[in-house]
Amino acid sequence: MCSSTISLKGQKVLITGGLGFIGSNLAHRCVELGAQVTIYDNLDPHSGGNLYNVVGIKDSVELHFHDLLNFDLLIDCVCSQDIIFNCAASTSHPFSMREPWIDLDINTRGVINLLEAVRRFNCHAKLVHVGTSTQLGPLRYQPADENHPEFPTDIYSANKSVSEKYVLIYARAYGIPATVIRLANVFGPRAAIHSPEFTFNNYFIGLALQDKDITVYGEGKQLRNVLYVNDGVEALILAAQSEKANGETFFAVSDEHWSVAQIAEATVKQIGAGRVRYVPWPKERQATEIGDAVISNEKIKRVLSWSPQYDLPRGLIKTREYYQSCLDHYLR
Repeated sequence: MCSSTISLKGQKVLITGGLGFIGSNLAHRCVELGAQVTIYDNLDPHSGGNLYNVVGIKDSVELHFHDLLNFDLLIDCVCSQDIIFNCAASTSHPFSMREPWIDLDINTRGVINLLEAVRRFNCHAKLVHVGTSTQLGPLRYQPADENHPEFPTDIYSANKSVSEKYVLIYARAYGIPATVIRLANVFGPRAAIHSPEFTFNNYFIGLALQDKDITVYGEGKQLRNVLYVNDGVEALILAAQSEKANGETFFAVSDEHWSVAQIAEATVKQIGAGRVRYVPWPKERQATEIGDAVISNEKIKRVLSWSPQYDLPRGLIKTREYYQSCLDHYLR
């Protein structure tokens, strides 16, 4: 099953963080499937939002430039929705260590606000919350699954872990049909590629597109799962349509694992520019490094019949094609 067999015609869909990377790609797909889409985003510079991300659908969506911390304004947008996708987050791992209070507000209090708005005013809406693989921390066994213990190594990952638990608590306690989809190193069009504050592989892409060196710490042997954004979007939509997903957490990750060095080298090869440079580990980054991150997608395949359609090389080619005509909009 894939979301191409699903129609969202007539469905009212709210996407918090809808001007960001994952949220905007989701918005494009929901419009394509016939949904009435509302985007709620405050364009926080630490979250990677970009108005250019809604070029092509701006006239088809309703935009609200607000913050999840503004409960009254959030209520207005939550009340009439059939589906709510929570893609809003402060997403920078380094920033969360520098400014833990800001990360705490956005990634935990903001989620509580959303959950309370749903509980009080629209408890029948389907809620799909975006989680992250990094909340596991160093793996105790591999491949990790949804039952793996969580010992995050940075504030962002810790707060994402807590916010996921809030979602599951509200699902159980109040009967809210909610699902968590954990994603890992998503890459592709509409990402914030201008800064190392965001996902490392998207920053690699930005460097290669500018014909700049890609810096890899140490030998870059640690394994990572990387997922093309279209596959992540399909997982979110399938979760929104499935009652079997209610109250559940799923890893939506690719079938393959690549070392950081391999990801860097593949990026240079498929983008067709730049080169890879290996440097010693900075002390502050080594302290939060988790080693190999090998993750299973068996549960989501079994329960939701989801399967990734893009491997790393194909995803990089599609990404290059997108940025070729609009790179300037993503370098500031």
